[in-house]
Amino acid sequence: MTEPLPAPAFRYQPPTKPWLEICYQDKDLLVVAKPTGILTNPGKGPELADCLLARVQQQFPQALLVHRLDMATSGIVVFALRRKAEAALKLQFANRQTAKLYLATVHGKLDTLSGCIDLPLIADLAAPPRNKVCFNTGKAAQTYFQQLPDETNLCNLALSQSHIANLPTTSLLALRPITGRAHQLRVHLNHIGHPIVGDALYPYPSQPEIMQRVNQATRLHLHAAILELNHPYNAERLRFVCAADFAASLPGEKLNQLLENNSSARIIYL
Repeated sequence: MTEPLPAPAFRYQPPTKPWLEICYQDKDLLVVAKPTGILTNPGKGPELADCLLARVQQQFPQALLVHRLDMATSGIVVFALRRKAEAALKLQFANRQTAKLYLATVHGKLDTLSGCIDLPLIADLAAPPRNKVCFNTGKAAQTYFQQLPDETNLCNLALSQSHIANLPTTSLLALRPITGRAHQLRVHLNHIGHPIVGDALYPYPSQPEIMQRVNQATRLHLHAAILELNHPYNAERLRFVCAADFAASLPGEKLNQLLENNSSARIIYL
């Protein structure tokens, strides 16, 4: 088995523009569009104190974190503005009563147009903060995927223009995680031989040319595009939709069509 490449040196440089993009607010909820490159909650040490939660709490001191996205992942993050709302929202995530859809650009072409990746995951104690597939002691993890039309790919890869002619084949995917394990989408796609564009933490070890191109990508091509949940106060079904910068031909209306229609949900485009 090919040994994994060492994790790259970590240097934290969170973006400052925009400082904070609040997309929706009521007395219970705050929905923020998270940029790539910023932690959702603070890490260990003062150099990792700047995070989405800290920025939100500068304006809303009562704000409470409900769920997280990886530092390199962009997209929808929900905060609670009251304790009862926090408890209700966290229960929905724990009981899988939310619906989530991510967009990702991956290296290579998948053999099937859609399917389910069912691979158990566990922390990789030999290479933190990575996770890995482990059939003996890993926790169950399932991800549904659907390949999307190629027109949304090459012209929006956000790679150096001087390397466009040498780009490897890529695919744009819609991803629906059933479980919510750490780094689940990144590990699942890497394990089946299709690492996400720009993922320096999980490059594909048997294809060093992918690692050579990782640094050309300005970001990890993984975006939390849709989040559907019940409002914690009145139980109204809400669907938040947020387009990805690397999939310009999928604006909010087209993006919304990728998730099963729920006529009872109020759609909110961010």
